[in-house]
Amino acid sequence: MDFQRLFEILPYQKAKYPQKIALACKQGYRWKTYSTEEGLEIINKLSAGLLDLGLKKGDKVGILAHIGSPAWNFTDFALQQIGVVVVPIHATSNQTILEFILNDAEIKYCFASTQKLYEKASLAKGNALSLKKIFTFEKLPDVPHWEELLTLPTAEHFAAFQTFKAAIHEDDLATIIYTSGTTGKPKGVMLSHKNITSNIKAIISLVPVNCDKRTISILPISHIFERMVTYVYMAAGASLFYVESAETLFENMREIKPHFFTAVPRLLEKIYDNILEEGNKKNAFRRKILHWTLAVGERFDGRRKLGFGYWLKLALANFLVYRHWRKAVGNRVEGIFIGAAALQPKLGRLFSAAGIQIREGYGLTETAPAVAFNQFEPGLFRFGTVGIPVPGVEVKIEPSTEEAGGEIFVKGPNVMLGYYNKPVETAKVLCEDGWLKTGDVGKFVQKRFLQITDRKKNIFKTSSGKYVAPQVIENQLKSSNFIEQCLVIGFARSYVTALIVPSFSMLQNWCEENQVHWTAPQFMVINPKVEKMMSGIVEHCNQQLENHEKVRKFTLLHEEWTVEKGEISPTMKVIRGAILERYQKEIDKMYK
Repeated sequence: MDFQRLFEILPYQKAKYPQKIALACKQGYRWKTYSTEEGLEIINKLSAGLLDLGLKKGDKVGILAHIGSPAWNFTDFALQQIGVVVVPIHATSNQTILEFILNDAEIKYCFASTQKLYEKASLAKGNALSLKKIFTFEKLPDVPHWEELLTLPTAEHFAAFQTFKAAIHEDDLATIIYTSGTTGKPKGVMLSHKNITSNIKAIISLVPVNCDKRTISILPISHIFERMVTYVYMAAGASLFYVESAETLFENMREIKPHFFTAVPRLLEKIYDNILEEGNKKNAFRRKILHWTLAVGERFDGRRKLGFGYWLKLALANFLVYRHWRKAVGNRVEGIFIGAAALQPKLGRLFSAAGIQIREGYGLTETAPAVAFNQFEPGLFRFGTVGIPVPGVEVKIEPSTEEAGGEIFVKGPNVMLGYYNKPVETAKVLCEDGWLKTGDVGKFVQKRFLQITDRKKNIFKTSSGKYVAPQVIENQLKSSNFIEQCLVIGFARSYVTALIVPSFSMLQNWCEENQVHWTAPQFMVINPKVEKMMSGIVEHCNQQLENHEKVRKFTLLHEEWTVEKGEISPTMKVIRGAILERYQKEIDKMYK
């Protein structure tokens, strides 16, 4: 048996390796588990209830959820197998964006995961003419719950299921995923069953996930990265556990003892910062050991050519420190798949040296999503790149120059159908011969490893006519433990500057060690001693850059950029326009 359409994944699992624990989530103090068979029964019951609502092929239903759950999967598959188009909505979307999506997609029903999101959707309902009713995944008093839709299927229901399934082609629209909208209103990316299933099959061939493995899901499934990977877990027969929240992540991991999971770079950065923060509380000898083991790990590249002496040091670092890290994440983690944003190479090296293999990939919502991936086989991964193009996907760079690279073009069965209701926008990125213009700039390293250098729209010219790729500089700056966030500026200016948000936990430790009186972030960012220390960090970064790329001035900011304030997208990408607008005075001051 094979699967061509997304709703066939769980039946495929049942045929090949039925699981006692196919899906699981935490309810109270225990884990609620569902076997493959139980999951399929619930999906059919839910499809029957959805049909009774009057839904038909081509209708749109939204899912507004902060995190994944078995209920999310059941709803997703139940809608798909009757031909309804699933529209996931980021929980962090503001009211304006939420109303826009509800109206643009003409959503008839919506599922919300929590009371807060139910209230958010209810508030938008008054301005969403097509929206009839909202159900919740969380049980709330006097609010329609998704389980109320569960209906024992009759012979008529089963006959309808077969009719609907037979009419659904692999090239039919399966889902509309709205991009995070870093510029203007979000665009609805139309993905077919084939777009996503082709990507699932390509990734399964590259990762050692199988029916003996346990996996966890941390990220919201409204993002195609996490959604596709959860499909991979199910298709491979692995048990999939949904964590409760970011706050309970490590507790849940010790309970589940997972083998694989996905994460965004920010999570690894936070773990790394916590390691340093806790280590700096130890005595001088233990601090010295920690920093030595970090230095050893950051040299790791997975190859033997580093010599016997290095591998001896690595074994000692493992005995002293790394084994405790593995224990903190359940002691069985074999791999972490990283996506959505650029990963600092040193973190990939460090965690891989510690026996927790980090594999970074690259993709877009428009490519369902995987374009390239660092594999687990020796020689098929390279830190500082996003890996090798996945099977069936073509990648070309235009115009191609060995030094600077060019725009990345992608072609394959995973490329979207287009943007919903936006033929003009679609024509701007989809060429007639099937190539997709990604808007990302990159180049090939060693002829096969793809390296992303920046977004095409972010690259700017200084007033001297020199091109600057800000992401390269920002990644250099963020490699410092003292820099949490930063934005490089210089378009049509005579030199490059930066806005920097320090890591205040690291900064406080530094202040205590250097007898600098600590007060509050808004005062510390203007402290002369802090500014001098940060100047040293920026100057060290400048030594790695060309003269026209060097950061001549910077401003320290005391507030972290957040999704809620509209400064970063739900996929953790900085929204440059919003930052530039908010800090216009600070920017102008750096150029006086």
